[in-house]
Order: sequence, then structure tokens, then C-alpha cells
Amino acid sequence: MRLNQYLARAGLGSRRFCEELIRAGRVEVNGRVVRELHIRVGPAEEVKLDGRTVRPCPRWVVLLHKPRGYLCTSRDPQGRKTIFELLPPDLPRLFYVGRLDRQSEGLVLLTNDGILAQAISRPRFKIPKRYQVWVDRPIGDAERRLLCQGIILEGRLCRCAEVRQRGDRQLEIVLEEGAKRQIRRMLEKLGYRVKRLIRTHIGGFSLRGLPPGAWRKVSPEELQRALNLGCVGALRAEPSTGPGPWALSYPLGYGENGSAK
Repeated sequence: MRLNQYLARAGLGSRRFCEELIRAGRVEVNGRVVRELHIRVGPAEEVKLDGRTVRPCPRWVVLLHKPRGYLCTSRDPQGRKTIFELLPPDLPRLFYVGRLDRQSEGLVLLTNDGILAQAISRPRFKIPKRYQVWVDRPIGDAERRLLCQGIILEGRLCRCAEVRQRGDRQLEIVLEEGAKRQIRRMLEKLGYRVKRLIRTHIGGFSLRGLPPGAWRKVSPEELQRALNLGCVGALRAEPSTGPGPWALSYPLGYGENGSAK
């Protein structure tokens, strides 16, 4: 596979970010610094980043039920609670896919597979994310239509893919986009305040059976079923070769690649 894809499967981030690592001369293959993006590597090659070895390990995909009051970040300068405090310290280095703001609840996906994360998080792949939303007053048909037609947020037209009424103050909303705090901001534009927001699905992954604060690892069979339901078309362009994605032989402090909702 191409070197940037190999590094992405190491959990370093997107392929584009990994291309910057290569161009910066931070990557070695078999003892030689490489800056060419077309280089292809496999499990037999010795790949190093900043002098430290990148080696194969199994793919990890974790589902977490984020409670209200937790941040989607690995560390917070203000000392607020983060989602990584809900996970055991001995897990492989994971990065989250699809941020939820501090007051929102529900499904967060974490993985060490950069290619999988990119396929799920990129808006162009149109992976649906489903939410249950409660607002402060009754909402009508006209407002639901406006949410689907689109509302301008900071010069960008943002739409909901689907809006269903679940009660006079409750909506089920599906997004295929990833603007920051999109649902809250769209409803605020219409004069509504979100009282509670829970994400229940990301593609074929579901929150079902997972209580607040709990997590579980996704089995390979469940992962394949979820991809078939949600984003297998996006992943066809990124065929997997070898035993799976890759992880680092030591912890790195590079930034996470989770995208914002």
C-alpha cells in the first residue's frame, strides 16, 4: 500500500496529514528518509517516524456512550472531564470520530484506523448520524421544512438530511454533514433552545444496549455488518491489504483527527 495509507492505518490521522509528515522528512523506510508520496510499503518493510518504529497491530473500534458534561478531547487545560477518562488506560491509542459538544450525549466512535475514521467522518461519503433532540417549546411543520431546506451558518448553507416529529417538543434528526454544533445552531436560528441532544447512530453503529459512560469493543463481524449498512461504498475506494490497520509501537502526542459535528 502507499506510504501515506500505511501511516494512516497506524492511527496517525488522515492520509493528507500523513503526507505532510512524509514531505517534512520525518518518515524512514528501511533506514532511508523518504519524501516521495508514491512509495509503496508492506508489513515486511521497516517504517519509522521520528526515529521510532511503526508496526502492525489489530484494528480497534470502540463504541462509547458519552454522558453530558464530558469533552471529546484527550486532555483539557481547564481540567474538565474528557471521554478518555471513561476508557481503561491499557487500550491502544485511539482517536474519536465525530465530536459531540460538552452538553450533548450519545454515541462516540473511537478507532486506531485512520482510513476507517476518514470514511465515516468525511461529509462527501454522506454517512448518516441520527439524533434525538428535545427543544424548549413546540415545533411545527414549517420549522421542520426549513431545517431540511437549509439554514445559513457563518456563510455556509447547512441542511438536515431528515427531520421527523417524535412529540410536540421532540425531533429525530439525521445529518450527513459535520458543521460544528450544527443542530443546536440551526435550531437557535429558528428561535428554539435545545434542552437535550442524544446521538443514537453513526452509520450502521448503534447506541442500543450501551448505558451512559459505558463502552465496548466492536467485533470484526459486527464491524463488517455496520459497514455494509453504513459506509461500505466509501471504503471500497480504500481496499484493505494485509492483516488490517496499523498502530504505533509507542505513544505519540500528535493531534487527534476527530471531526466536529
